[in-house]
Amino acid sequence: MASKKTPEINGGSMADISFLMLIFFLMVSTMDPETGLSRRLPPMPPENAQVEDLKVNRRNMLDVKINSRNGVMAGGQVILSDAQLEEIVIEFLTNPTDRSDLPSKTLKNIEGFGEYPVSDGVISLQNDRQSLYSKYVEIQNVLVRAINKVRNDFAMAHFGDVYEELNAEQQEIVSEAIPNRISEAEPLDVTKK
Repeated sequence: MASKKTPEINGGSMADISFLMLIFFLMVSTMDPETGLSRRLPPMPPENAQVEDLKVNRRNMLDVKINSRNGVMAGGQVILSDAQLEEIVIEFLTNPTDRSDLPSKTLKNIEGFGEYPVSDGVISLQNDRQSLYSKYVEIQNVLVRAINKVRNDFAMAHFGDVYEELNAEQQEIVSEAIPNRISEAEPLDVTKK
């Protein structure tokens, strides 16, 4: 009995077609841009360095909390809008009327500028593990926007221009006068008791 040969399909052209399809889908598909926070982290301490907790006076701390339903509280108030949160942060950082429930100020000698009362305020942001990451990013952006507004106001008052338009030396002065102190607390997990 003669052996029957089964016809074979040429596999060379299949690889070419697969490659062309891959290129096509890479060219026509869009990818969502990643959202995140750009932060400059402090340098790592030496391995043998002693780590100590920094105690902050209660009046110098603004607690901003995001709950599991993405509701926001700041300084014991329920926040209904980003503008309201921004207003609270600006008042907290500037303490224009020297209220005793808002941060104290320390007179600091800033090189190239002179003495200036710098706020001792720290903003503590804490979220629930069930809250949305997009809400966390949104609140971070509001906090940074409020700090930038205070910096712009300082820059306009002392240098006649917004922070971004200043030279590096002037930006350093503004950064020392209006520091960016946002502390990110460990996320809460309300589902665990």
